[in-house]
Amino acid sequence: MKIQETSLRRDPDLRGELAFLARGCDFVLPSRFKKRLKSYQQQQEIQSKPEKRPITPPASPDPVEVTVVPATRTPSPPPAPVIVTPPPPAINIPRFYFPRGLTVIGSSPNHDAAIATIESAFTEFEDEKADIYEMGKIAKACGCPLYWKAPMFYAAGGERTGFVSVHSFIATWRKLLHSCHDDASRFISLLAKPGCNFLEQEDFIPLLQDIVDTHPGLTFLKDAPEFHSRYITTVIQRIYYVVNRSWSGRITTTELRRSNFLQTLALLEEEDDINQITDYFSYEHFYVIYCKFWELDTDHDLYIDLKDLSRYNDHASSNRIIERLFSGAVTRGNAVQREGRMSYAEFVWFLISEEDKKIPTSIEYWYRCMDVDGDGVLSMFELEYFYEEQCERMERMGIEPLPFQDLLCQMLDLVKPENLGRITLSDLKRCRMAHIFFDTFFNLEKYLDHEQRDPFAMQKDIDSEGPEPSDWDKYASEEYEILVAEETANEQLHEGSFDDDYDLEEMHVLGDIGNKMEKLVISDLTA
Repeated sequence: MKIQETSLRRDPDLRGELAFLARGCDFVLPSRFKKRLKSYQQQQEIQSKPEKRPITPPASPDPVEVTVVPATRTPSPPPAPVIVTPPPPAINIPRFYFPRGLTVIGSSPNHDAAIATIESAFTEFEDEKADIYEMGKIAKACGCPLYWKAPMFYAAGGERTGFVSVHSFIATWRKLLHSCHDDASRFISLLAKPGCNFLEQEDFIPLLQDIVDTHPGLTFLKDAPEFHSRYITTVIQRIYYVVNRSWSGRITTTELRRSNFLQTLALLEEEDDINQITDYFSYEHFYVIYCKFWELDTDHDLYIDLKDLSRYNDHASSNRIIERLFSGAVTRGNAVQREGRMSYAEFVWFLISEEDKKIPTSIEYWYRCMDVDGDGVLSMFELEYFYEEQCERMERMGIEPLPFQDLLCQMLDLVKPENLGRITLSDLKRCRMAHIFFDTFFNLEKYLDHEQRDPFAMQKDIDSEGPEPSDWDKYASEEYEILVAEETANEQLHEGSFDDDYDLEEMHVLGDIGNKMEKLVISDLTA
């Protein structure tokens, strides 16, 4: 007997009986086998009924076709075309950054015409070679101000030979025309060291030495060469004070474009009286700065220490702000902080900042000094730190100081900071009353002067928009007249002519300041 049901082989009793049947044993009754086989099949049907229900579809074949066809035979959608599509060609951002000036299309003919003009100018000189004094004609032929002649001379290699040939200058100027497209970039390219796109302080020395040697308003300095370097140092510091807004010690093309230096330099050839050009080059301003430094520098080594500087203006500035000046907050390098002394160049920055606290560099100068912890904001603790010394000084003078809480309310109303409880540099620049704010905390004399002034008059001065001289220009003019009067009085005293007509003589000297400059330099500064 052959059984095809594999499930029967899994029953242990059936497996035993099947084995006996296979060996030919006849004691297994067929009827028993049939009964057991039937009962086993019934059990299998009962167990398999719940598993077969979802498999056997009781419905008609039509719904079966509806459910099966969409699930198995629907074609897949094609890939999205967005991935393949390139970006639209309409996006075209034109160039907007020109570090060497805006290029002018079709400027080659103008370059050729400029080169021809320069070649024609060189024909006036012997062997078509020009020295530094003759380079003025070449500068004008190039369409540049007169006092570009020294930078042109040195850029073309004139320092090595003492003259510039037409071929060397044409090669230099042609290269400059093709690479630089405005005055600022050309000026920096002429003065800067090879491979540099910025100007450092020593780069200005050839330019300023030529101005000292050739400007008609400075001819009296020919007899006092020891003051050439000091005048040049003063002018360089004033240039960086105004132009170098980044405080980096390097003047970039962008900073030069935003300043008025090139325009002021061009005015030198039009004005014989250099004192009329109060920006950068005024000799009167240099004279005032140097005399103030000379009074403090008792040993005349061109350095002053903390005690020397504290004597400025009869100890008007507080000791705490003087200490901050020597802490390196507003000076480059570690010499001031390490050696505890200030050079003449650093004193130029101090004096201009002290006498004119309205200009941006001055605001930044004193803000750095007051920001003791260097976090970029002035906290109420820092304000109280500086005001404590002011209160002590007023008490010694018999003046009752204003409590700090009341003063703080006044200062917050004055500055109107964006965030209450902290004053930023932007707040002080925006309020236009930074000079009152700073004087309140570290200059007692000016603070008391502000307290006695009419507040409406102060507001009128702030709101005035006319071309009024700056505080620095006013200070330098007044101090120069005082210094001239003192010098004249000393001369008359030594000559024995100090009599009742001194006032008339003083008025005559003040009206003829320009003719007295040479005598002032030699007699006062060489003491």
